[in-house]
Amino acid sequence: MGLGTLPYDLLLNIATYLDLKDVHALQLTCKSLYDASTTRPIYRKLANDLLRRCRALPLKGFQRLSDLSTESLIHSVNKASHYETAWRIRAPRPIAPEPYTTGINSHSNYMDVSPKGRLAEKVKEEGSKWYKIVSAPPGEEVDWLSPITSSYTLCATKSGKVVCWDVQSDMCLAEWNPGARWELWKCRVEFEERTVFFTMAKVLTGSYDDDRVMEFVLMRLTFSDGPSGESSINPPVFSRVTGFRTTGVVMNVFLLDPSERLLSAFIWVSTSNTIGLYALPDWNKKEYVFIDTGIECVMSSNWSCILYQQHIVIHCEESDAAYQHFYPLSLLRTYVTKLTHDHSTPVISRTVPPARTLKKRFSFPLFVEMTDSEPDLDNDPQDNSYDNSSIIPAPVNLDNPNPYPFPPWYPESAHFVRQWWPSLPDIPRVSCTVVLLAAHDAQTHRTRFVLAQHYFRVPLDHAQWGDGIYPEIDKGKAKETEEADDEEEQHKKRESSLEDAQDDALMHLWYVSTPFEVVRVFDNTEENDDSERPRPLVAVDFGHAVWVEYVETEDDKLPGTRVEGVNDKDPKCLRFVTFPPFSEEYGVDIDRRGSVAKEAEVRTLETPPELDLGTVETINIDQSQGAIILSDKIGRIFILCYE
Repeated sequence: MGLGTLPYDLLLNIATYLDLKDVHALQLTCKSLYDASTTRPIYRKLANDLLRRCRALPLKGFQRLSDLSTESLIHSVNKASHYETAWRIRAPRPIAPEPYTTGINSHSNYMDVSPKGRLAEKVKEEGSKWYKIVSAPPGEEVDWLSPITSSYTLCATKSGKVVCWDVQSDMCLAEWNPGARWELWKCRVEFEERTVFFTMAKVLTGSYDDDRVMEFVLMRLTFSDGPSGESSINPPVFSRVTGFRTTGVVMNVFLLDPSERLLSAFIWVSTSNTIGLYALPDWNKKEYVFIDTGIECVMSSNWSCILYQQHIVIHCEESDAAYQHFYPLSLLRTYVTKLTHDHSTPVISRTVPPARTLKKRFSFPLFVEMTDSEPDLDNDPQDNSYDNSSIIPAPVNLDNPNPYPFPPWYPESAHFVRQWWPSLPDIPRVSCTVVLLAAHDAQTHRTRFVLAQHYFRVPLDHAQWGDGIYPEIDKGKAKETEEADDEEEQHKKRESSLEDAQDDALMHLWYVSTPFEVVRVFDNTEENDDSERPRPLVAVDFGHAVWVEYVETEDDKLPGTRVEGVNDKDPKCLRFVTFPPFSEEYGVDIDRRGSVAKEAEVRTLETPPELDLGTVETINIDQSQGAIILSDKIGRIFILCYE
């Protein structure tokens, strides 16, 4: 009996053990197997595999996987798999130009054009390209820019406005104008609700001390787009959710769970040099929590905040180790303070140490000399011989020193990326940390940079977290249940052993180890503002990073030849790197056959002739669509589409 004559249930069972390349091979054998292997259950399983590796699917608009037809699901899985495989072994390449017909582009959702918009006439006149140029809000300077979906961007201007821009028609859909200078601090897209939440902030009084008072407003941008991914005829609507004030120097704000109306913020307590935890347990109520955690605020640390099993988790990464401090919501609610009026400023109620703290040391790489080789796209995508890691994993011990210690290396910027895209139930929750480390040369007055990256989960150490969680086996149980209990205990031990191995693997740091010089820009338009630090033009998405870099020339070897923000004529290029992918089995997908891992090549990306990298003000990357979005000083937004 041939394979093609098997019942579909058996074929489906076999297909669950296949990757996409195997499924494609199966489709080439005969019509019956082609029909059997191009069904929704098989491609939903392949989509599930991609999501478990933290690779997003290129969905259109606010689509979810359940909104896709089988044909669209197959197309999305094939495209996402192509991005994942190709970008690990070669540079992203511009998509093939496609003649304008219906406005739908088969290569990239970002290149779709509304037939009735002004952009359509422009595309017809200029011809097909691999990139799109749309307008920034006219008469405004862009302060912050981020894609919402492949159809929309959200833009904050230096005058305080927030604008939703339709990149398919090149027009403004909605605008929020507070009439004052506000800064956009945090943005979160909720695909299920087709809603964007964002916080705006401004300083009311004080300097960088405990007397500083800031005002925040939490806003909502609601869309009415349908499941097809096409834009609605009804424009999105801005609405105010809540407002609050803080005292002290706010480090960051976190929209932990909009469905539960939960928000938190880290505040530097300058008198004790510790971290203050501010929280709104329910932002619809006039109450807050403000405690001093007693956790020291170390200059070289990077901070993030996560909601995990009814705990607010303070995730802290120092130069040699990571910490997770757990605050149960039930504990925080015992310190709730009522607001007397809308303009009340919060006061720290008391010092409350974390209920639990986990610590795990990083495993640093051993750098080795690499050889140049040109990878082949025909290689098996499951073959890790072309792995992107530039390291040989080393054990965590005292003989495993940090190659970039503090000082002289310090974090110039830190990026914590969560899985922001539409997903499926039971997909593991993983975060990605990318830190831009800098070292300043006092003699040449030059600053050099390297990138450090790793993934992490909560808890970062399951062995520590599990201590005391599971009850011991009751030795007084009846004899007939002992074997079942032993089997369950053995199963738990196997699971615990796998989790421990994954936790250790996630602590391996991966580097772009060859120092480079990233372009940095100043946000403040006022002259002679010596207090402002320049912002590096670096963007990170899950598994990838892109930045604008100075091209090394002979003149650069001389001291004082480059003054940041002054000599914009220095040659620059757009650089890109792919990190080792997350592996649910191993923690991180590195070469496990004992051979020396090859260093990842930092790629130089092709850019349009109209784009002057010396005028770029903001940069973003959307790995799900293969797009890089940049804005420049003359009011243009470039959407570069790669494959």
